Amino acid sequence: MSTVSQLQSVTLHVNGQSYTVEVEPRWLLSDVLRHQLGLTGTHVGCEQGVCGACTVLIDGQPQRSCLLFAVQADGAAIKTIEGFSPDESLMDVQQAFQDRHALQCGYCTPAMVVTTEALLERNPDPTEDEIREALSGNLCRCTGYQFIVEAVKDAAERRRRG
Repeated sequence: MSTVSQLQSVTLHVNGQSYTVEVEPRWLLSDVLRHQLGLTGTHVGCEQGVCGACTVLIDGQPQRSCLLFAVQADGAAIKTIEGFSPDESLMDVQQAFQDRHALQCGYCTPAMVVTTEALLERNPDPTEDEIREALSGNLCRCTGYQFIVEAVKDAAERRRRG
């Protein structure tokens, strides 16, 4: 028995640009971002929403793109790591991560940066506990988190200084 896939047209507003793509209803947003739009900064790790490597902002909120079908994101404003530094320079959060040695292999880094951006947007002066809570859905197997927490504090301070 053969199955016929039904493609659906969805419009995704990604990093300030609108894309209309044809997708099967079963396709994950993470796969569409990576394979159809070429935004490979959205990493796929566990594909179960546990590791957080696929985190993007959807309507300003951190979301696991591996847990969403692309059709669920139709019309949503999506921001991936590529949308944070369009001129190829490092933004303040990225610079803080570099300066504080908050990355090693780099696999979790895009999602950590995206999550940090959402945190600092809603809370420009987070406590260490608030930082740890915000980042708790993003797993890192290399750094032990202390350097990441320090980088978030540093980025918050850089923003407050202007």
